[in-house]
Amino acid sequence: MLNALKGLLASLVPPPPGADAGAQEHTLQLASAVLLVEVMRSDGRSDDAERAKVLQVLRERFDLTDAEARQLAERAEQVASDATDLFGLTSHVNAHFDMPAKLRMVEHMWAVAFVDGRLDAHEQHVMWRLADLLHVPHGAYISAKMRARSAAGAA
Repeated sequence: MLNALKGLLASLVPPPPGADAGAQEHTLQLASAVLLVEVMRSDGRSDDAERAKVLQVLRERFDLTDAEARQLAERAEQVASDATDLFGLTSHVNAHFDMPAKLRMVEHMWAVAFVDGRLDAHEQHVMWRLADLLHVPHGAYISAKMRARSAAGAA
């Protein structure tokens, strides 16, 4: 039990600057996955389509196998359910993603929000909050939303 708690806390704290590239990449993948999971969970219901979209994004974004993406998503769900804030995760993304990469991440998060064909007020709020923490300009945030909505065929 204590080791599980230590592991959870370690996954929430970005690795030190001297850490190896593998540890930093894993933390970045986990942080990104948690953001996707937060959007998935924000409307109070996580359906199969949203989970499938999260897995698809993780596979494509990080070139993961199906098993690796599932394992990362499961870990992200655990971290998301235990996290008290998202600042540490978004800080890590901010430190390692340039603006075009963050915009793609925001568009991926919008794709998760729109996959069920509707946008819930809670999803809208979480998206706004995450985009703000990622320092994404409002116009770019809205453009990403429009592209994701169009791609999803949502009204």
